[in-house]
Amino acid sequence: DIRREADALSKGRHRIVLENHGPQGLLGSARELRSAFANLAVNAVRYTPEGGEIKLCWSGEGEGGARFSVSDSGIGIAREHLPRLTERFYRVDRGRSREAGGTGLGLAIVKHVLERHQAAIQIESEPGRGSRFSAVFPPHRVQS
Repeated sequence: DIRREADALSKGRHRIVLENHGPQGLLGSARELRSAFANLAVNAVRYTPEGGEIKLCWSGEGEGGARFSVSDSGIGIAREHLPRLTERFYRVDRGRSREAGGTGLGLAIVKHVLERHQAAIQIESEPGRGSRFSAVFPPHRVQS
């Protein structure tokens, strides 16, 4: 479902890859988790230039946990902005966010949903090289 939504938004402008090597189930609110995962995928489409690649990956993590990650070959984000990205209404570049259609709430919502599921968001990024946003779940939330 998340890939289909990203494909629809992309309209063929990006290469979107799905890797699914993870566990069969995740305990929690399907509606909330789907919203958080979709938000990460939609952001990748919005901030990746045409012709770029976006990878959605569901995998096992550590000792029984799981990870959903979205990697892109997009514009990237400077290190000094990373700690504040999940703050409500925080924007790295207000003009670029308006052009992409963002409200400044998406990552704050993702963080809140993940906290409700005892999970954490991890953000890795480098300007000009893209970003990777991951939702990391503890073993007690994972069904094999």
